[in-house]
Amino acid sequence: MSPPQICPICQRKPVASYREKYCFDCRPGGPVTPPPCRRCGSPEYYTAGLCGDCHQYGPRRARPCPDCLAWGMYYGSREGVCYGCQAWRGKYPSRGPCRICRRAYLARNPDLVCRLCWRQASGMRHGNQSLDYAEANRHGQQLYFADMFTRHGSRTRHSTRTRPDATQQGARIALPVGHRQLVLFDTNRDLTAGLTHGFPPADPHVWAALAPMIDEHAARCGWQPRVVERVRRGVRILLGTQDTPGAPVLATDIARLASIGVAARPVHELLSQIGMVTEDRTPAVERWFLWTINDLPEQMRHELQVWYQVMSLGSTQPPRRRPRSPKTVRAQLMFALPTLRSWARSRDSLREITREDILHALPADGVPRATTLQGLRSIFKVLKGRKLVFCNPTARIQAPRLAKPAPPAIDLDALAEAYNSTDPTRAALAALIAFHALTSGQLCGLLLTDVRDGRLHLDGRVIPLALPVRRRLRTYLDYREQRWPATANPHLFIHYRNATHCGAATVYWIRKCLGMNPQHVRQDRIMDEAHATGGDTRRLCDLFGLSIAGAYRYTDTVDHTGIAEFVNRQR
Repeated sequence: MSPPQICPICQRKPVASYREKYCFDCRPGGPVTPPPCRRCGSPEYYTAGLCGDCHQYGPRRARPCPDCLAWGMYYGSREGVCYGCQAWRGKYPSRGPCRICRRAYLARNPDLVCRLCWRQASGMRHGNQSLDYAEANRHGQQLYFADMFTRHGSRTRHSTRTRPDATQQGARIALPVGHRQLVLFDTNRDLTAGLTHGFPPADPHVWAALAPMIDEHAARCGWQPRVVERVRRGVRILLGTQDTPGAPVLATDIARLASIGVAARPVHELLSQIGMVTEDRTPAVERWFLWTINDLPEQMRHELQVWYQVMSLGSTQPPRRRPRSPKTVRAQLMFALPTLRSWARSRDSLREITREDILHALPADGVPRATTLQGLRSIFKVLKGRKLVFCNPTARIQAPRLAKPAPPAIDLDALAEAYNSTDPTRAALAALIAFHALTSGQLCGLLLTDVRDGRLHLDGRVIPLALPVRRRLRTYLDYREQRWPATANPHLFIHYRNATHCGAATVYWIRKCLGMNPQHVRQDRIMDEAHATGGDTRRLCDLFGLSIAGAYRYTDTVDHTGIAEFVNRQR
């Protein structure tokens, strides 16, 4: 029996019968009163002479099977039981009480066991044929949905072709898969318990597809064998705990691997390369923002959250705005936070703030006045564009333009110690900053191919390297080759953490390795060049990659001694 066709007129009810084209209500000359059900006599006609409860595809009410208690059996089934119990009754016509569950008048096999008790025992054996019926049913029985083991009327077709192994099947899997299995509820898996009781096995097809990718990525990044083994173990654990095999892995699940001693960073890097990571971690600046505004009134918190969304993600609707960096968002809120907290004692919303409140809250002059006005102006400008405030109370309020102070003096003894250090990395960093005033970001992004023929190719500029710089770079490259011979990281400066991947070093590492602020050394070097050239703006821009406005800060200064003495002594 196949599903009935739907009436083409009403698109709601099935046709009157398999030979008809319309339902009884839409039949030409109708509507016609349908006949009662020919099986149960119900007036609720469905199709083919049956009602919805008796028809196999009708809108029936589910009920349990009286023999095996399986749920989902429909009323129109033959003999009033599910298909599995129909076959059981045909195979074992003997009726009587089950010797295990003691239910009366059921079809029993030669062991005097009903189908429910037999199914429970067969499902628990798994090769343990010595398990008897009483032991299998001692703690209860697992119920199931009716007719879900095999499809009714299907036949198993045996093929003479050999089945492909897991490796061949895994090669045809496109990772990540495009579907995701829904779960009843989300739970946090205890990875520590997995160390004691074991982890579930990974899907063989997905693992067969991922294994070559791990080996290829390890060879490209120069991983050591112990790192490869840790990554393999971490990937197998993640695949075994997946609800959907082959689906992207949550970043928080990868981070939990560190709790059991598995390297989480290289696993995250590997899965990110093939697009199998779903980023669900909350950014640090967002956690800080929510914690900072927690003590403000509810309406004020809502308005600040709108400002944060626009500042961090940008806006494509007018007025459009580019996303700002987390440092900018944090600085703007810190400038305005003391004023916002003072207003929160008597105000519930930023709509109540007027121009007089702004003028009363601003400091008298100097840097505090400029920074406070900058933070408040950023907030009210966004809220005015989103129509959350009636007007911008910070409009047409002037703040004094602050003159940029001269760069601070540096400790020449500390610089000399770093320049003559026995650590090749520290000496090379100090030489590049002292002679050529490179920024921390430029040092992090330098590649091995940027240093060639005694010149530094940086940002479209070709910088001839000083002789002391070339000597220290040569020493550092020898040390790099000896310390990490198999690394595939293309960056010039690496350390023990980024030598196993292709990422760049951080600004924090540059500053920690040098032992002082690189920006102060760079500023002092540029200022010395400005005095040596008589304030030649064009030369400062060509040598150090400054803009015209940035060079004016150094050409406007007077009488400053510093790094020139140190450079001249070294020459």
